[in-house]
Amino acid sequence: MEWRVKAIRGATTASENTEEAIAFAVTELLQELEYRNRLDPDRIVSVIFTATQDLDAVFPAKIARRVCPDWQDVALMDVQQMHVEGSLPRCIRFLIHANLPADTKVYHPYLRGASNLRPDRSLVS
Repeated sequence: MEWRVKAIRGATTASENTEEAIAFAVTELLQELEYRNRLDPDRIVSVIFTATQDLDAVFPAKIARRVCPDWQDVALMDVQQMHVEGSLPRCIRFLIHANLPADTKVYHPYLRGASNLRPDRSLVS
């Protein structure tokens, strides 16, 4: 079987800048990721989370470690999304790199206010 490193993108929005709202959004996003892609944690190379500058109550990676206990050995990083005037507020994104069979179909979950960011990527690709 041929394997390839594939990238999975996804995004959502938090209702407000609180730990609870961010945790709810990240949890929902990761549950959708798992439901649609069934990722083996041993195949995940790394996960980069970004958050817009208006979200600073908690690190998304902290929530991910709590929600996905099997990710304890996965490299996670949080960074601030570049601010562009007029961009989507309270947005959390991820970029996951995973070793997957080359023919694996990948679903990119875009939820809540982020669903319009990349409608072309929110389908199987």
